Amino acid sequence: MSIGQANVNPIEVSSGSHACLYDLLCSETPRGTLIKDFQTPSSDPRDRLEKLLKQPGNKYCADCGSPEPKWVSLSLGVFICIKCSGVHRSLGVHISKVFSVKLDEWTDEQVDMLVGYGGNTAVNQRFEACNIDQLKKPKPDSSNEERNDFIRKKYELHQFMDPKDGALCPYEQPSRINNTLLSSCSASHRSAKNRIGQAFRNSWGRRESDHKCPKKSNSLAGMVEFVGLIKVNVVKGTNLAVRDVMTSDPYVILSLGQQSVKTRVIKNNLNPVWNETLMLSIPEEMPPLKVLVYDKDTFTTDDFMGEAEIDIQPLVSAAQAYETSSIKEPMQLGSWVASKENTLVSDGIISQEEVKVKQDISLRLQKVERGVLEIQLECLPLTQ
Repeated sequence: MSIGQANVNPIEVSSGSHACLYDLLCSETPRGTLIKDFQTPSSDPRDRLEKLLKQPGNKYCADCGSPEPKWVSLSLGVFICIKCSGVHRSLGVHISKVFSVKLDEWTDEQVDMLVGYGGNTAVNQRFEACNIDQLKKPKPDSSNEERNDFIRKKYELHQFMDPKDGALCPYEQPSRINNTLLSSCSASHRSAKNRIGQAFRNSWGRRESDHKCPKKSNSLAGMVEFVGLIKVNVVKGTNLAVRDVMTSDPYVILSLGQQSVKTRVIKNNLNPVWNETLMLSIPEEMPPLKVLVYDKDTFTTDDFMGEAEIDIQPLVSAAQAYETSSIKEPMQLGSWVASKENTLVSDGIISQEEVKVKQDISLRLQKVERGVLEIQLECLPLTQ
């Protein structure tokens, strides 16, 4: 998976004569030691990630405390469990970009980003700086509604951050805060906030308006149960429409319910090859997977290059049937038949190979003069 990255420096904390709560908490985790241990260029990214997972604070989900988290919000720098990862995806990639520890390919730059944030303990010290005893933090067995409520307040609304980080805890009155303590740590807080914000902007380097996706309903997003994961490999486009003078700069948006993800932009190419893998959670009430293609423009609104929908129900049903079956040899499990009613160029064959349930799909883009998109889907159980 290709993704723009930025070097993230560790958060520096001022060493004034008046120590603030943030300073004291951060002092419990020696950041210099963490960076020295994990920013070794010669180490394999996967090995570095595994070492990072063994840190005490990273052994449990940052949001609900579930043991052995297998997912990461790369843009926030936290290790999270499968249930919380679904809520993170519903926040949108402009807030939380979710990766799998085991299923995604990792680079040194991505691991460097995690090291720079300091792990679950350091991130929670920032996003949960206020006393949140009056708000029940989710537990491993909490409902999805409880997770959604807490995670949105924590990362989207910043309700538990220190006032000097730009948000005010609703359970603490400003008049009760010692002005001397605030002044002693305000510079370090602003520095940390600016550095993280700048790193995030550099990392993704795109305007939020570029998503071209429908606005999410904050009251509904994340409050759904998930039955699995769908791994989407956007392989390539063929004979795409021209939107600049003689060519286009295409990228693909995938949308499933309240979630949306997108590929990188490929410049000046009507036959782009992405080979980019993206992950989405499958809601219990299964909507179609929507595919949109746009041409990236620098100074004007991005141009529409076609759309299509994928019915993922046949793939999910085949995966569920295979999971309970005793037959493990490679075989065809089903197909999504091409017809005038759908956008398939040919039948989408569902097969099982190497204990993976996959479907290769060739889509004819709609509402556009031309263009075909090749996509490979893989259905994964929640246990991964």
